Amino acid sequence: MENPHILVVDDEKEITDLIEIYLTQEGYTVEKRYNASSLIDDIPRYHIDLVILDIMMPEIDGIQALKMIREKFNVPVIIVSAKTADNDKIEGLLTGADDYVSKPFNAMELVARVKSQLRRYHVLNKPVHHSSYIIEATDLMIDTQKKLVTLDGKPLALTRIEYEILVLLASQPGTVFSIEDIFEKIWHVKSHNSNNTIMVHIRKLREKIERQPRNPRHIKTVWGVGYKFEL
Repeated sequence: MENPHILVVDDEKEITDLIEIYLTQEGYTVEKRYNASSLIDDIPRYHIDLVILDIMMPEIDGIQALKMIREKFNVPVIIVSAKTADNDKIEGLLTGADDYVSKPFNAMELVARVKSQLRRYHVLNKPVHHSSYIIEATDLMIDTQKKLVTLDGKPLALTRIEYEILVLLASQPGTVFSIEDIFEKIWHVKSHNSNNTIMVHIRKLREKIERQPRNPRHIKTVWGVGYKFEL
């Protein structure tokens, strides 16, 4: 991907300036905003490839802004926030964030996460060979060319992360993936305290694809090890 455009939305000018310095050094084009009022217009206007979004902002907070983004766009969103409680992280992830970085943060770590999200997004949207893009599991069908998941023929609304976890597991039925495996294959960075993140996504995914989420047919827990997919 050439010269990706990054939109940074944070009411702290020092933070946006710092992020801009590190991202421009990596060749990215950066748009800075100190509130989310023009967010929905800015994404298509500047051909934004990724959004870095603060949670605690005046007028429109980060969670509200994230909901607005997800109603219209599928671009990766990284939450950057001083709110470090697990509940806040979980809320951000469930609302549709692709990653969550707590303030104060290491600028180079943020750059690495930006690269990871852009790489994932780019790879996910590449065309695939016709012979390998359909995965069928009785009532569930995954079309990796159209990025479509259906249950009994009815489309399911999955987040990008939910979709990628499902494809990862379903592409290798019977293979057990540890939480660390899943995190590193989806985020492309080393896993650090990722249990809650993966558990939340698995729970939400089960609620969407399983007839009985508490007694799942497809995504099975292998206690003490991880998760596997059964056809």
